[in-house]
Amino acid sequence: MYEPIRTKSVHSTVDGPNPDFPHRSREEELDIQLAGHLAALLAVTDELRPLAPSADLDTAADRLTEQVTRLRGGRTPARASLTAPDSRANPAPLHQRAHALAGRALVVAASRADTAAAILAAERMDAHAAALETRELASR
Repeated sequence: MYEPIRTKSVHSTVDGPNPDFPHRSREEELDIQLAGHLAALLAVTDELRPLAPSADLDTAADRLTEQVTRLRGGRTPARASLTAPDSRANPAPLHQRAHALAGRALVVAASRADTAAAILAAERMDAHAAALETRELASR
């Protein structure tokens, strides 16, 4: 009724995976994903630093840089340069974005069992939630 498949699969062979096709382990994929989330969080942190200068954000940026560098095998992430803040800029959307990115990083770090990255992500989530709560209370 059906014609049999006559060509070999490009993804695998009878002997195993095709050596010409790039493969990564689950851990490598999670490392890449976690590094991406932390690098995005670093970018938002760098955007926040001129708007709401604090030692906490400076320390967080340094710790995020360390983690991304570790996950990328020694390659340091690109950093945003600090510019003069716009007096009309509202940091609340940046805190919301940072909170969401930290949450994503926490999920990946937990599935990867990366304690250092998970702790950092959880601390950043708490810090950005507190900043949002403070802004909300101040606007009342």
